[in-house]
Amino acid sequence: MTETHKLRMGLVGGGAGAFIGPVHRMAAELDGRIELVAGAFSSSAERSRAAAGFYKIDPERAYASWEQMLAAEAQRADGIDFVVIATPNDLHLPIAKAALQAGIPVVSDKPATATYAEVLELEKAVVQAGLPYALTHTYAGYSLVREARAICASGAPDSVLGPIRKIAVEYLQGWLSRPIEQTGQKQAAWRSDPARNGPGGAIGDIGTHAFHLVEYVTGLDTTALHATLRSVVPARTVDDDCTALLKLSNGAAGVLMASQIAAGEGNGLRLRVYGERASLHWAQEDPNRLRIKHLDGPEEIRHAAGSYLSADARAVSRLPGGHPEGYLEAFAVLYREFADWLEAWRADESAMAPATLPGIRAGVRGMRFIERAIASNESGEWVEF
Repeated sequence: MTETHKLRMGLVGGGAGAFIGPVHRMAAELDGRIELVAGAFSSSAERSRAAAGFYKIDPERAYASWEQMLAAEAQRADGIDFVVIATPNDLHLPIAKAALQAGIPVVSDKPATATYAEVLELEKAVVQAGLPYALTHTYAGYSLVREARAICASGAPDSVLGPIRKIAVEYLQGWLSRPIEQTGQKQAAWRSDPARNGPGGAIGDIGTHAFHLVEYVTGLDTTALHATLRSVVPARTVDDDCTALLKLSNGAAGVLMASQIAAGEGNGLRLRVYGERASLHWAQEDPNRLRIKHLDGPEEIRHAAGSYLSADARAVSRLPGGHPEGYLEAFAVLYREFADWLEAWRADESAMAPATLPGIRAGVRGMRFIERAIASNESGEWVEF
């Protein structure tokens, strides 16, 4: 590091009742290189100041609005080095644009924006600013997701899998099986409101994670899709269930399921990649095992922190094998890579983002997935990606 201080983080969102804001803070600080020092934690000045006690920061740096925070921090000698956006989706674009225009790098929760038109505007702002921008597709931080990615990238002719033929991904939750948004449940309320969430419900909240995992692991691009979206719970105005067929750039076929009305499911993200000779199987609820099932041979299980893993997988393991690492550690991997990039960028503004860290391209493709899925559902037809 060229400075002696930790990287100073500002947080927008994450006040009382929030889930993801405290997760961002814990993940960012896990490796001891980042410190939360400021925030606009709520649209209420009183609640934002109250959150300063929870986060144990200077109450004077708990701001009444994100606009006030960006303006004030830009004037401080010890101002924030980057800002984290952990708000409902409708605020992602204005906050990110304002931060970039103020010269402040950005880490954003996904999806990148509320609509596809907005993400194209954000992409222009990121390119114009030339500042680090990262998107927290958390599951990209798991060691064995990195291992699966390395296996898929190793070359079809002589790889473990052989040419990829089919991909199946599912992200199943049950927490919205009832209309809890009508009871005042904060997380459900904004996610069920198209004005705050954007037009994609389950496909925006968890479908984009599943979609990103397909392209991130296989290295393939989606070229077309056919989607069916449903709003199963009465009076819900966004989708809560999705099934999509995908065509991939190498000719492989994919199927994607995303549902928040799958009663009994917790956080059921599961990926399977089928090649000519073998298949990969990884599940977020059992993240420290990657199964390789061979067409002609015994099933193989690779464990997190194994000395035989790829360099990318070993690089993100913190603990010896047999000590489970999970969601927070995976989230922290992305912050560690962002810190590496930000420090390198400060020394040389031509420094490139790590290839493993999701950025604006992932944000654009995720929003395109939502837009194309809605278009396919409305037409009942395949649509080009």
